[in-house]
Amino acid sequence: MNNKDNELRARKDFGVTESKKREYPPLPTKLTTTTIDAHCHLDIEDEDIFMSVKDSVNKAKAVGIIGIVQVGVDVPSSKWAIKTAKEFSNIHATVAIHPNDAPVIALEKSEQALDEAIAEIAELAKDDAVRAIGETGVDFFRTGEAGRQYQEKSFRAHIQIANKLNKPVMVHDRDAHAAALKILDEEKAQRVIFHCYSGDKEFAQELVKRGWYLSFAGTCTFKNAQNLRDALSVTPLENVLVETDAPFLTPMPYRGYPNASYMIPLTLATMAREMNVDIDTVANATRLNAEKLFGKFE
Repeated sequence: MNNKDNELRARKDFGVTESKKREYPPLPTKLTTTTIDAHCHLDIEDEDIFMSVKDSVNKAKAVGIIGIVQVGVDVPSSKWAIKTAKEFSNIHATVAIHPNDAPVIALEKSEQALDEAIAEIAELAKDDAVRAIGETGVDFFRTGEAGRQYQEKSFRAHIQIANKLNKPVMVHDRDAHAAALKILDEEKAQRVIFHCYSGDKEFAQELVKRGWYLSFAGTCTFKNAQNLRDALSVTPLENVLVETDAPFLTPMPYRGYPNASYMIPLTLATMAREMNVDIDTVANATRLNAEKLFGKFE
């Protein structure tokens, strides 16, 4: 799809590049309860190992994942998310211009082109199939000084759309924690999800103070991610979500393989250990929190 290259670039040096393994991992043990994948990219193809939406949904159900949030990162993928959510009752859509795309549009095309793209997202966001606005945010790892003003402009506009429609805002934050927090506070963001949480224990406490949600991906299982496990130890059950960010960020011991929603149980196992609860408790909490934010998945 047209957003594949941007998504892959955004994740290089973050634990995942192109998949090293040309096959999907085996299904993990089925959960004894159910939960939701709070952030997924079902539209991103990876050559001969691409999994269809139907297969993704069926494999997820087989291990207890009863819903998937399909995330938009540009206008075409946002339209695709809405279309797919209308075809599958257990998929909900989000819409947005990715924070790494916003400065590219402004600098390679024009600021007016960025304004037009954001305006189109604002119209798409009104659809009932759209349950959150994102992924939007700030990314100082990929975006240099020249593009940051456009990234911030786009982020603020997305927060305003979310506030106007009373929908959650799904935040992409990389190497920009203080900036993300400042902008969210200034725009009086209401319901906030930090997708693929990447901060430390102290930043987690700041988000919890505000009643916001921390969504943990397979990165929390990585050996070099002690900061994420420390953050989990101070995150209440009322503020936690689980996601895949598939087809990226596959949890251990399958790092390097393509990811899919059915891999959630492996991430939940690490989350449960660090939160000092059993896996059913954190699975139930992540499901209830997802339903509170996105509505029921049927």
